[in-house]
Amino acid sequence: MDCDWKIYTRTGDKGQTSLIGGTRVPKYHERIEAYGTLDELNSYLGLIRDHGIDARPHELLLEIQDRIFTAESLLAADPAKDLRALPKLLEEDILLLENEIDRMNESLPPLNSFILPGGHPIVSHCHIARCICRRAERLTIKVVENEPSTLQGEMVIRYLNRLSDFLFVMARWFSKTLNAIETPWKART
Repeated sequence: MDCDWKIYTRTGDKGQTSLIGGTRVPKYHERIEAYGTLDELNSYLGLIRDHGIDARPHELLLEIQDRIFTAESLLAADPAKDLRALPKLLEEDILLLENEIDRMNESLPPLNSFILPGGHPIVSHCHIARCICRRAERLTIKVVENEPSTLQGEMVIRYLNRLSDFLFVMARWFSKTLNAIETPWKART
Protein backbone atom coordinates (compact mmCIF):
# COMPACT_ATOMS: atom_id res chain seq x y z
CA MET A 1 0.00 0.00 0.00
CA ASP A 2 1.30 3.42 -0.94
CA CYS A 3 2.28 5.44 2.13
CA ASP A 4 0.51 8.47 0.60
CA TRP A 5 -2.86 6.69 0.76
CA LYS A 6 -5.27 8.29 3.20
CA ILE A 7 -8.21 6.63 4.91
CA TYR A 8 -10.33 9.75 4.53
CA THR A 9 -11.32 11.25 1.20
CA ARG A 10 -13.95 13.77 2.33
CA THR A 11 -16.10 12.63 -0.61
CA GLY A 12 -18.57 10.99 1.79
CA ASP A 13 -19.05 14.00 4.02
CA LYS A 14 -22.39 14.81 2.40
CA GLY A 15 -23.91 11.37 2.93
CA GLN A 16 -22.95 9.72 -0.35
CA THR A 17 -20.43 7.07 -1.30
CA SER A 18 -19.29 5.37 -4.50
CA LEU A 19 -20.02 1.87 -5.67
CA ILE A 20 -17.25 0.00 -7.46
CA GLY A 21 -17.50 1.49 -10.92
CA GLY A 22 -17.92 5.06 -9.67
CA THR A 23 -21.70 5.39 -9.31
CA ARG A 24 -22.59 7.65 -6.36
CA VAL A 25 -25.33 6.45 -4.01
CA PRO A 26 -26.61 7.56 -0.60
CA LYS A 27 -24.92 5.83 2.33
CA TYR A 28 -28.28 4.33 3.31
CA HIS A 29 -28.62 2.62 -0.11
CA GLU A 30 -29.63 -1.04 0.18
CA ARG A 31 -26.34 -2.16 -1.38
CA ILE A 32 -24.41 -0.24 1.29
CA GLU A 33 -26.61 -1.78 4.00
CA ALA A 34 -25.99 -5.28 2.61
CA TYR A 35 -22.22 -5.09 2.23
CA GLY A 36 -21.90 -3.06 5.43
CA THR A 37 -23.63 -5.89 7.29
CA LEU A 38 -21.20 -8.34 5.70
CA ASP A 39 -18.36 -6.15 6.94
CA GLU A 40 -19.87 -6.37 10.44
CA LEU A 41 -20.04 -10.16 10.10
CA ASN A 42 -16.45 -10.30 8.89
CA SER A 43 -15.28 -8.32 11.90
CA TYR A 44 -17.20 -10.64 14.21
CA LEU A 45 -15.59 -13.70 12.66
CA GLY A 46 -12.22 -12.08 13.32
CA LEU A 47 -13.24 -11.73 16.96
CA ILE A 48 -14.05 -15.45 17.12
CA ARG A 49 -10.66 -16.29 15.57
CA ASP A 50 -8.96 -14.10 18.17
CA HIS A 51 -10.30 -16.26 21.02
CA GLY A 52 -7.46 -18.77 20.70
CA ILE A 53 -9.49 -21.46 18.93
CA ASP A 54 -7.99 -24.61 17.41
CA ALA A 55 -6.11 -24.44 14.11
CA ARG A 56 -8.81 -26.06 11.92
CA PRO A 57 -11.68 -23.69 12.79
CA HIS A 58 -9.23 -20.78 12.78
CA GLU A 59 -8.15 -21.56 9.21
CA LEU A 60 -11.75 -22.15 8.09
CA LEU A 61 -12.85 -18.81 9.49
CA LEU A 62 -9.92 -17.09 7.81
CA GLU A 63 -10.96 -18.58 4.45
CA ILE A 64 -14.59 -17.62 5.09
CA GLN A 65 -13.51 -14.05 5.87
CA ASP A 66 -11.82 -13.95 2.47
CA ARG A 67 -15.03 -15.15 0.79
CA ILE A 68 -17.04 -12.54 2.67
CA PHE A 69 -14.77 -9.85 1.22
CA THR A 70 -15.52 -11.36 -2.20
CA ALA A 71 -19.27 -11.15 -1.50
CA GLU A 72 -18.84 -7.56 -0.27
CA SER A 73 -17.08 -6.57 -3.49
CA LEU A 74 -19.83 -8.18 -5.59
CA LEU A 75 -22.51 -6.27 -3.68
CA ALA A 76 -20.51 -3.03 -3.81
CA ALA A 77 -20.23 -3.21 -7.60
CA ASP A 78 -22.49 -1.30 -9.95
CA PRO A 79 -23.93 -4.07 -12.16
CA ALA A 80 -24.23 -1.61 -15.05
CA LYS A 81 -20.42 -1.29 -15.26
CA ASP A 82 -17.91 -3.72 -16.77
CA LEU A 83 -16.40 -5.34 -13.71
CA ARG A 84 -15.02 -8.64 -15.00
CA ALA A 85 -11.91 -8.30 -12.83
CA LEU A 86 -13.83 -8.75 -9.57
CA PRO A 87 -13.28 -11.98 -7.64
CA LYS A 88 -16.02 -14.60 -7.79
CA LEU A 89 -17.68 -16.98 -5.40
CA LEU A 90 -17.46 -20.56 -6.61
CA GLU A 91 -19.59 -23.64 -6.12
CA GLU A 92 -16.65 -25.16 -4.25
CA ASP A 93 -16.98 -22.40 -1.62
CA ILE A 94 -20.48 -23.62 -0.82
CA LEU A 95 -19.36 -27.26 -0.91
CA LEU A 96 -16.62 -26.49 1.61
CA LEU A 97 -19.25 -25.15 4.03
CA GLU A 98 -21.51 -28.16 3.45
CA ASN A 99 -18.67 -30.61 3.97
CA GLU A 100 -17.62 -28.88 7.19
CA ILE A 101 -21.22 -28.83 8.42
CA ASP A 102 -21.45 -32.58 7.80
CA ARG A 103 -18.08 -33.24 9.43
CA MET A 104 -18.94 -31.29 12.59
CA ASN A 105 -22.46 -32.73 12.74
CA GLU A 106 -21.09 -36.29 12.86
CA SER A 107 -19.74 -35.65 16.35
CA LEU A 108 -22.82 -33.87 17.70
CA PRO A 109 -25.85 -35.28 19.49
CA PRO A 110 -29.11 -35.05 17.54
CA LEU A 111 -30.98 -31.79 17.88
CA ASN A 112 -34.42 -32.44 19.40
CA SER A 113 -35.44 -28.87 20.17
CA PHE A 114 -34.37 -25.30 19.67
CA ILE A 115 -31.41 -24.34 21.83
CA LEU A 116 -30.82 -21.10 23.64
CA PRO A 117 -27.63 -19.34 22.52
CA GLY A 118 -24.94 -19.30 25.20
CA GLY A 119 -22.91 -21.60 27.39
CA HIS A 120 -19.48 -20.20 26.55
CA PRO A 121 -18.30 -16.86 25.08
CA ILE A 122 -17.11 -18.48 21.83
CA VAL A 123 -20.46 -20.25 21.43
CA SER A 124 -22.32 -16.98 22.02
CA HIS A 125 -20.10 -15.18 19.49
CA CYS A 126 -20.86 -17.87 16.90
CA HIS A 127 -24.59 -17.37 17.46
CA ILE A 128 -24.26 -13.59 17.15
CA ALA A 129 -22.29 -14.08 13.91
CA ARG A 130 -25.06 -16.41 12.68
CA CYS A 131 -27.66 -13.71 13.36
CA ILE A 132 -25.59 -11.07 11.55
CA CYS A 133 -25.20 -13.49 8.63
CA ARG A 134 -28.97 -14.04 8.45
CA ARG A 135 -29.51 -10.26 8.42
CA ALA A 136 -26.93 -9.90 5.63
CA GLU A 137 -28.73 -12.64 3.72
CA ARG A 138 -32.10 -10.86 4.03
CA LEU A 139 -30.56 -7.56 2.91
CA THR A 140 -28.84 -9.27 -0.03
CA ILE A 141 -32.12 -10.88 -1.10
CA LYS A 142 -33.65 -7.40 -1.20
CA VAL A 143 -30.77 -6.09 -3.34
CA VAL A 144 -31.02 -8.99 -5.78
CA GLU A 145 -34.82 -8.76 -6.02
CA ASN A 146 -34.59 -5.03 -6.78
CA GLU A 147 -31.56 -5.39 -9.08
CA PRO A 148 -31.56 -8.87 -10.65
CA SER A 149 -28.38 -7.98 -12.58
CA THR A 150 -26.39 -7.92 -9.30
CA LEU A 151 -23.11 -9.72 -9.94
CA GLN A 152 -23.46 -13.30 -8.70
CA GLY A 153 -26.43 -12.22 -6.60
CA GLU A 154 -27.99 -15.69 -6.35
CA MET A 155 -24.60 -17.21 -5.50
CA VAL A 156 -24.05 -14.66 -2.71
CA ILE A 157 -27.48 -15.51 -1.28
CA ARG A 158 -26.74 -19.25 -1.40
CA TYR A 159 -23.34 -18.74 0.22
CA LEU A 160 -24.79 -16.67 3.05
CA ASN A 161 -27.58 -19.17 3.62
CA ARG A 162 -25.09 -21.99 3.95
CA LEU A 163 -22.73 -19.86 6.04
CA SER A 164 -25.44 -19.19 8.63
CA ASP A 165 -26.06 -22.96 8.83
CA PHE A 166 -22.31 -23.47 9.23
CA LEU A 167 -22.16 -20.91 12.04
CA PHE A 168 -25.04 -22.62 13.86
CA VAL A 169 -23.35 -26.01 13.64
CA MET A 170 -20.00 -24.47 14.59
CA ALA A 171 -21.63 -22.99 17.71
CA ARG A 172 -22.89 -26.46 18.63
CA TRP A 173 -19.49 -27.99 17.83
CA PHE A 174 -17.76 -25.47 20.09
CA SER A 175 -20.31 -26.27 22.82
CA LYS A 176 -19.29 -29.90 22.64
CA THR A 177 -15.56 -29.22 22.27
CA LEU A 178 -15.51 -26.75 25.17
CA ASN A 179 -17.81 -28.88 27.37
CA ALA A 180 -20.38 -26.12 27.46
CA ILE A 181 -23.97 -26.98 28.24
CA GLU A 182 -26.53 -26.60 25.46
CA THR A 183 -29.75 -25.34 27.01
CA PRO A 184 -32.85 -26.53 25.16
CA TRP A 185 -35.70 -24.11 24.75
CA LYS A 186 -38.78 -25.29 26.60
CA ALA A 187 -41.93 -23.63 25.37
CA ARG A 188 -44.29 -22.42 28.06
CA THR A 189 -47.48 -24.40 28.19
